[in-house]
Amino acid sequence: MKILVTGSAGFIGFHLVKALLKRGDQVMGIDNLNDYYDPSLKQDRLQDLELFVEAHELQREYRFQVMDLADREQIAGLFADNQFDAVVNLAAQAGVRYSIDNPAAYVDANLVGFANILEGCRNSKIKHLVYASSSSVYGMNTKQPFSTDDPVDYPISLYAATKKSNELMAHSYSHLFDIPMTGLRFFTVYGPWGRPDMAYFKFTKAILADQPIDVYNHGDMIRDFTYIDDIVEGVVRVIDRPPEPQISEITTAKAPFKVYNIGNNQPIKLRRFITALETSCGKKAVENLLPMQAGDVPLTYADIDPLMQDFGFKPDTEIEEGIEQFMQWYRGYYS
Repeated sequence: MKILVTGSAGFIGFHLVKALLKRGDQVMGIDNLNDYYDPSLKQDRLQDLELFVEAHELQREYRFQVMDLADREQIAGLFADNQFDAVVNLAAQAGVRYSIDNPAAYVDANLVGFANILEGCRNSKIKHLVYASSSSVYGMNTKQPFSTDDPVDYPISLYAATKKSNELMAHSYSHLFDIPMTGLRFFTVYGPWGRPDMAYFKFTKAILADQPIDVYNHGDMIRDFTYIDDIVEGVVRVIDRPPEPQISEITTAKAPFKVYNIGNNQPIKLRRFITALETSCGKKAVENLLPMQAGDVPLTYADIDPLMQDFGFKPDTEIEEGIEQFMQWYRGYYS
């Protein structure tokens, strides 16, 4: 297949491009290389991809272009100049807390940018759009585990609101233009080449430097951490199986549209997570206990029964194993 991956210099996009190339797909990657976090990490991911492509003689199968989703003309031209079979939209302005300080970035990337992708899919008759949503859409829902059948009408951050908006926008295009679309609600993704704004990355840097770590909600947090290889495996499986048109129990609207959770389905307490980091670092953490931050949630827990039923897949990497893999990469990269 010929697949467009947006956000291909990002954490998940970088790993996904490698997986798709390994199995023989043609991949076009785009990314705007913004400075939300250190752009040099994104450049190094791209360089690593180039080395991978050269080593496997895949120069004809991979292309990359710097491009911003919010640029309507550029995105329209991209779709007009290429006949993609599928699109994986991972490009977005990430981060719950940053959305409080810079809401315009989320409107531009996550709303305007996603609308441009939808228009490209519509005009090019794309066979399947897979797009990143987030566990943040569940907000502070009380029912556990979080199910895609649950209402998600009360986001507590603009970031979460834009991700829920993406799902609504995708459903409308899927219904109107019969485009298969699948949304994936990712749960706390971690691993090698990860994002420096994530807690495990910040904690590792601080522990190794003998600096205190900021532990919010006084450590009373539970997360469904999902290792990057499990996320990529799930995305690849989803790409290959576009949803069929279906009618839900609450609407007569018919659309080839689905939303899935991808999480480890084994939420762990923050204490176990910190202990895994301490073990890998070989040092004890000095904890700075703080109250909950605005927009954050105390618990995430994914119901992945639909993912298992439809794709026969369940993420299963234990936190200790995943953190050790991350630590090996971290020490090598920053040595």
